[in-house]
Amino acid sequence: MLAGAIIQLSLIKPLPAMNLKRVFIITLFIAFVSCQNKKSGNALPPVNNKGVNIAYTDSSEGDTTLLFVHGWCINKSYWQDQVKYFSKNYRVITIDLPGYGQSGKNRTEFDSKAYAGDVKAVVNQLKLSNVILIGHSMAGDIVLKAALENQKVIGIIGIDNFKSVGVAPANPAQAKKEFAEAIALMKKNFKAVALKYFNEQLFYKTTSEAIKKRIINDVTHADTVIAVKNMEDDWPDEAVLLKQLNKKLYLLNSDYDPTNESGLKAKHLPYDLTYIHATGHFPMIEKPDEFNKLLSGILKRFK
Repeated sequence: MLAGAIIQLSLIKPLPAMNLKRVFIITLFIAFVSCQNKKSGNALPPVNNKGVNIAYTDSSEGDTTLLFVHGWCINKSYWQDQVKYFSKNYRVITIDLPGYGQSGKNRTEFDSKAYAGDVKAVVNQLKLSNVILIGHSMAGDIVLKAALENQKVIGIIGIDNFKSVGVAPANPAQAKKEFAEAIALMKKNFKAVALKYFNEQLFYKTTSEAIKKRIINDVTHADTVIAVKNMEDDWPDEAVLLKQLNKKLYLLNSDYDPTNESGLKAKHLPYDLTYIHATGHFPMIEKPDEFNKLLSGILKRFK
C-alpha cells in the first residue's frame, strides 16, 4: 500500500532525488493517520437493521468479542472505561441501541425483541465469532433474546440485572395495576417520574454528584416516546428463556439492591453471581477500576 502511494505520487509529477525522502515521510504519515482513523472508528463499515443505522465502536482485534449493550436512556459512552481496559485482550464493541446516542430512530418498535434483532445484526454484519454479550439493566433481556437467536454467541453477562428471575410478585394483579399507573404517569410527565425513580431507586449514597448529573442529563434529554415504549415492552419470562439458552448466566451486580437468588435455585438454572459493593445501578462508571477487575475475573472462568 505504501509503495503504491509513492508510485502514484511519482506519476503526478517527476520527483527530484533530494525530495524523495520528504515524499516518503509524508506518505508514511498519511498511512499512519489512515490507520489511526480506522482504529478510532472513523472508517467503520455501516451497520443497520432494516434500514435503521446502528452506531458502534470497534477495537477491531481479538479472537473473542465482548459486545457491550447499554441500559435505559443512556448510550455506548458509558462503556468507555471498559473499552480501554479490555481492548488489550479482546475485540471490544459497544453499540447505541436505536433511539439512543447516535443510532437511528426511524421505526416504531423499540422493545426487547426489536433490540435483540439489532444486536443480531451487529454480530452478523461484522461477521463476529466467539461473542460474549454484556448487557446493563434492561439490556439483560435484550442480550438474552439475542443469544437465543445467534449461535455465534457463546454466553451472556448481566450487569445489575436479572435480580428476581423466577420470583413472582406476591400480588400479580396489584403489581400489574401499579405498573400501568406508572406508565400513565410517565406519559403525562416523563421527566418528573424518571427523576424520582433514578434518585430514589438507582443511586447509592456514594454515587458522586458528577455521575448523578451526567446520568440525569442523559435521561432528561432522551426521546420520551421511545423511553416509554421501552418500558411498555412485554418483558419475557426470564426463567423460561434462560432454560432455553442452556448456558450459565454470569452476573456482576451492585449490592445496593441484593439479588434474589431463590428463583434461580428453585428452577435449577446455572448462574455465577459476583457482587460489586457500594455503588448504585451504574457500577461501570461509578467504580470503573474495581468493575473492570471483577469483570475480568468473570471472563477468566467463562465457559
